[in-house]
Amino acid sequence: MPTTNEPALFSPTRIGAIEVANRIAMAPLTRSRADKNGVHTPLAIEYYRQRASAGLIVSEATNISRQGRGYAFTPGIYTDAHVEAWQPVTAAVHEAGGKIVCQLWHVGRMSHVDLQANGAAPVAPSAIQAGELIFLETGKQAPPSMPRALETDEIPGILEDYKNAARCAKEAGFDGVEVHSANCYLLDQFVRDSTNKRTDQYGGSLENRTRFPVEVITAVSEIWGPERVGVRLSPLTRSAGDTPLDSDSQGTYGFYVQRLGKLGLAYLHCIEGQTRGVNAADAFDFKALHAAYGGKYIANNSYDRQMAIDAVASEHAEMVSFGRPYISNPDLVERLRRDAPLAVPNQATFYGGGAEGYTDYKTLDETVAS
Repeated sequence: MPTTNEPALFSPTRIGAIEVANRIAMAPLTRSRADKNGVHTPLAIEYYRQRASAGLIVSEATNISRQGRGYAFTPGIYTDAHVEAWQPVTAAVHEAGGKIVCQLWHVGRMSHVDLQANGAAPVAPSAIQAGELIFLETGKQAPPSMPRALETDEIPGILEDYKNAARCAKEAGFDGVEVHSANCYLLDQFVRDSTNKRTDQYGGSLENRTRFPVEVITAVSEIWGPERVGVRLSPLTRSAGDTPLDSDSQGTYGFYVQRLGKLGLAYLHCIEGQTRGVNAADAFDFKALHAAYGGKYIANNSYDRQMAIDAVASEHAEMVSFGRPYISNPDLVERLRRDAPLAVPNQATFYGGGAEGYTDYKTLDETVAS
């Protein structure tokens, strides 16, 4: 606990095996500034270094394989070139005193044939097409392509893809990994009965629908040790499109996190509501979800300073993550500490482009000096 009257939000703690300087995390933020092969440019080094005062940075969602990619210009973590591009990023964060984990991502049905090798169909638990729009390399947008259902004997190969990505993340110098099991992407598609209509051992019952995600998280833990593995969930997110919720979100995700709680993971990172929407603590019992999990919990979704202070003080969460505020406030921790105004990001520069809207936001002290 802090030795001054400063809120516990600004005090150090330990989350799994990771020592963090404060309880403020940077949530994963897709910025679409890698090259066509998912290799980061040097701009990412400065971008992440600027934000290293966060207690923990969760990297932007990072593709575990070519098959797992659903949006153009998003980074990968499955080749030597990816590793080499991420190494100076993690080194810069560490030199600045920060910690960073890599979020491992497979989008499942949220992809397009133009982004897949040889124009293949995206894969999913079941052949159900998604809504939303996909950003293509041409700069145009298109609906996701019709996916095909994964064959049972293909699933071990995807597990190997996750393990390979976990190994690459270790080589790249990350402090751990976060398995993306949220936002209606592949693992979440397996969990929800609205997107999983399988009749094999990966569909039907709660145990079966959560089987593949648990297998993935267990496999990744074999590479890192569970104390350096986190998981992100979003029980109420319908994606940016129209993905239906599970028929019993509270029961389904409660069962899922009970299974996760037995794995000894570093943390559970939960989006408390519709992604990019208002905090929805009244629509779902997230405190019960935390209790069912039983381990360290990172709360996320439209938190402000006082909400974050209260969440940590009440022990609802060990950390609180901020997403969009980190785009335009690289020194967010200091701004929150001083209760200073937050800069508003330019939404036109969220995705793609260069330094504008990426590395050119000023710190509070730079703003005052100017």
